[in-house]
Amino acid sequence: MIVMAAHATQEQVRAVVARIQSLGLSAQVNRGAERTVLGVVGHESESDLDALGLLDGVERVVRVLHDYPLASRDFHPEDRVINLPGGAQLGGPGVLVMAGPCAVESRSQLQAAAEAVAGQGVKVLRGGAFKPRTSPYAFQGLGGDGLKMLRAVGDDLGLAVVTEVLAPEDVELVAGYADLLQVGARNMQNYRLLQACAQVDRPVLLKRGMSATLEEWLQAAEYILAGGNLQVALCERGIRSFEPLVRFSLDITSVPVLKRMTSLPVVVDPSHAAGRYEYVKAIGLAAVAAGADGLLVEVHPNPSEALSDGAQSLNPKAFAELMGGARKVAEAVGRQIT
Repeated sequence: MIVMAAHATQEQVRAVVARIQSLGLSAQVNRGAERTVLGVVGHESESDLDALGLLDGVERVVRVLHDYPLASRDFHPEDRVINLPGGAQLGGPGVLVMAGPCAVESRSQLQAAAEAVAGQGVKVLRGGAFKPRTSPYAFQGLGGDGLKMLRAVGDDLGLAVVTEVLAPEDVELVAGYADLLQVGARNMQNYRLLQACAQVDRPVLLKRGMSATLEEWLQAAEYILAGGNLQVALCERGIRSFEPLVRFSLDITSVPVLKRMTSLPVVVDPSHAAGRYEYVKAIGLAAVAAGADGLLVEVHPNPSEALSDGAQSLNPKAFAELMGGARKVAEAVGRQIT
């Protein structure tokens, strides 16, 4: 990390960036309230570091010892905020709820789910157009038609849209309809996909792999950050354990631990962790209490008829109960649901 002096000019910052690039390295610029910090990415030598430290406007050069420098608070000490259309904000003082069906099944199903969540004040509609399923015979989503429905319904109700992208070749397509690109747990270490997500002007919601450590997860996020896309949020959705009574075990400790390790927003998906709708509310409230910046919740107008993950989906009444409880917990910890 190169910390520029408080009085450093924009010309000096540009000159330092140019010198970094001349060494075959890349630089990510973080302009803070008081200082500009440059994250240098690449394999630099000690002599390179010494030379950079002598440039005009440079206050000091700090070698980062961990493997996720751009995700760390060394590079960006303040909590990061991702702004989405419609006034939605992920990160900062509020807790953003993103909700909708696991999979887009039809325009009428999506419309009903979207109206239910919008009625509770939700500003971001979630829904899967491309669905990665364990069984090749399970419903795989509506693809491009599903994307069009998400965009149309989102626009009708003034909602931002988050949906999953599965393959590098689909990133541009999905980015044409979605406001927030989701990378699922099965693709957390699909590095070609992460690099492709770095090339589009869309924030990315990166889910934790079901067997990934926190540092492995942050290094996956680093692929996107190092590629030039600094708008990344993390989503805890449970990890695989020995317990068979829930789908996954939600690592609630990951929330406060990550908040110390990184300034990236941290979201929790209680639906996938629980696997059963009966537990979603309790897990969601725990996530808010632990400091999560957002919740990603599955809501279906008639879960018993859902083509994907009906057992863990909330109906509109249960979702309203979750939102009521979340507001109370958020208020108790000095935050608010947005």
